[in-house]
Amino acid sequence: MEIIEYEEYDKKDQLIDCLKVCEWGAGKFLAKLIIEKSFEKILGKDGKVFFLMDDEKVVAFLTLTQKDCIDDTNLFPWIGFVYTDVVYRGKRYSERLIQHALKVAKEEGYSKVYLATDHVGLYEKYGFEYVENRMDVWDEDSRIYIINI
Repeated sequence: MEIIEYEEYDKKDQLIDCLKVCEWGAGKFLAKLIIEKSFEKILGKDGKVFFLMDDEKVVAFLTLTQKDCIDDTNLFPWIGFVYTDVVYRGKRYSERLIQHALKVAKEEGYSKVYLATDHVGLYEKYGFEYVENRMDVWDEDSRIYIINI
């Protein structure tokens, strides 16, 4: 298995197709942001989408961006859109991607990374610490986590 970055992959259409048929609505939304070229406008400059690939099959994906669903420009960067295909769950593949994103963030000079979710107990096992709940841009309650890198 290998981790690839969307912008550096030569078969971008394959990745978009995977996002478009993703069972998770946020995957479809991510595809829409990329297709409509609004990814940067919504999530900030220099954002990245990482995919964990099993040959040419997408196993998992996530983003590393300046913005996320919490409207606070003082908090950045964010790991978001964390998803693992149903067939591959339970093998900590999302952890591999998260560790990769944290490494990239550190290389870019960041000392902490944020994550917003409605999951309880998932990201704590990867080293994230709960900060607080806030309303997200869709007026839904979201848990904010932080990890120092």
